[in-house]
Amino acid sequence: MRSYPANSPQAAARIVALTVVADGDIGDAEIAWLDRLVVHEQLGLARHELHALLDTFCEDLLSSGQLQWADACPVDERTLADLMGEIQDPALRLQLLRLCVQLAGVDAQVDDGESIVLAAAVEHWGLHREMFWPSTRN
Repeated sequence: MRSYPANSPQAAARIVALTVVADGDIGDAEIAWLDRLVVHEQLGLARHELHALLDTFCEDLLSSGQLQWADACPVDERTLADLMGEIQDPALRLQLLRLCVQLAGVDAQVDDGESIVLAAAVEHWGLHREMFWPSTRN
C-alpha cells in the first residue's frame, strides 16, 4: 500500500476512495456525486487526479489481497488504522467525515462496509461528539 504525507490531498482522497469501495461496488451514483460536489477541488486535487487515485487505491487493495468485493470493509483493521492515521488535521478530519457520511448515503442506504469505515473515522479521529452536531456547526 502506498503511503502519502500526512494531511495531503492524496491521503484525504484515499479516505474518500475507501468509502466509495467499502460497499463492494463503485457505483455510478457515487462517482456522479463526487463530480457534482466537486469533491476533488475540496480536497485540493484536479478531477482526473481524484479518479486516478481511486484506480490506484483499488490496485493497491488488489495487490495486497485485501480487496474481496464483499459487503464488508475492504481493508483489515491495521490498514484502516494506518489510512486514518495519515489524517491528523482536526478540520480536515471533520471535513472528510462529513463528506464520507454523505457519500455513504448516496444510494439511500449505508452498507456494513461503509459503516465500518465511518465508525473507524469517528473512533480514530475522536469525532464522537461531532456526529451529533449539524454539519453547519464549526
